[in-house]
Amino acid sequence: MPLAKPFKIPESVLVVIHTRQLDVLLIERADAPGYWQSVTGSKDSLAESLVETCVREVAEETGIAVGTAAVPLAALRDCELVNVYEIYPRWRTRYAPGVTHNTEHVFALEVPAGTRVTLAPREHTALQWLPW
Repeated sequence: MPLAKPFKIPESVLVVIHTRQLDVLLIERADAPGYWQSVTGSKDSLAESLVETCVREVAEETGIAVGTAAVPLAALRDCELVNVYEIYPRWRTRYAPGVTHNTEHVFALEVPAGTRVTLAPREHTALQWLPW
């Protein structure tokens, strides 16, 4: 019998990826065509730090490796902005019973112009670099 998938943790990150020239990466969701966003994702465990969540989600969604010579960890900045929002009812089954809100921590990641982006096709279908 397959194991039940654990509930999502209602704490996440939003990572705005940009160049020094302030071109910003937007990616289109596979499950919502026409919906463009920055990198987002929930913590995998309560012990996972927000920085670890950022590094993992950026790698999973864009293929960009944070902590390398090209994109050092120092390029990731905590914007000290927190959004609390209601989880859409259609997604609440992913969370423990009674969970209705998510806390999202905003980060910025500066990458060199021309940084290669490799999307995870199950999550995102297209990308654009747009001026700030």
